[in-house]
Amino acid sequence: MNTQDQDIVANAANSPDFSIFSNALRAAGLQAAFKAEGPFTVFAPTDAAFEKLPPGAVNLLLKDKARLASIINFHATRGVMHAVDIKTHDLPSLQGETLALQVSGSDLDIGYTVNGAKGSKKEIESSNGILHGIDTVMMPAG
Repeated sequence: MNTQDQDIVANAANSPDFSIFSNALRAAGLQAAFKAEGPFTVFAPTDAAFEKLPPGAVNLLLKDKARLASIINFHATRGVMHAVDIKTHDLPSLQGETLALQVSGSDLDIGYTVNGAKGSKKEIESSNGILHGIDTVMMPAG
């Protein structure tokens, strides 16, 4: 099935890179929100990003619904932003704090970071937005 026919929640669940993020969406009670029309751009931590957290941290987060919802919403913004269209600028997250996008590299090898987390050029287009993989779980200040 084409990923563009499925929403962000389904695409995260069907991707081998986002199983922990998918579980976090469910644990935070945010599946309905990210199945909504959107559009959303989600900078989702990969499983490898979650595995960089201290031992036991993921299990603790999965039990703290409010904190987990805040963290997930900090990884998303309204609108659709493809990796090739990312420019250095700030934009508001759904959580309310700022996402600082930074582009680096040459025309042939442009990379980007979101609040210092390295973004992947691999993206999953969805019916209600786009899902980007990042290498770090970003923690909001609030």
